[in-house]
Amino acid sequence: MRSTDVVWREFALWRAGVVHALDGGLWLHRFALQGESWAHLVSADRGALLAAGALLEMPPTWLQFRPLRDPRSRERVDAWHWDLRRDRLARAVAMAAPKVPYDPHS
Repeated sequence: MRSTDVVWREFALWRAGVVHALDGGLWLHRFALQGESWAHLVSADRGALLAAGALLEMPPTWLQFRPLRDPRSRERVDAWHWDLRRDRLARAVAMAAPKVPYDPHS
């Protein structure tokens, strides 16, 4: 599989990232935990996440299930994520599509 076949992106707004992920896209959500940089790679499309995990050399057993609340409907939607840190986080950030900027009109 080529890296161009699987695309994930970051969003300036959390809500935009959640919507993207729940619509089947791949959302790279960075955060800090106890002073360490981490990210979740999130989607409602389990197959797309498994493909992304293969690119990042992640064993499928590490994929985590966690439903998310859709901000549009307030309903829970099945979703999965990878935990990324250290080398895998750096690789995921380097491979991410350009960050989607904040748009006050969206």
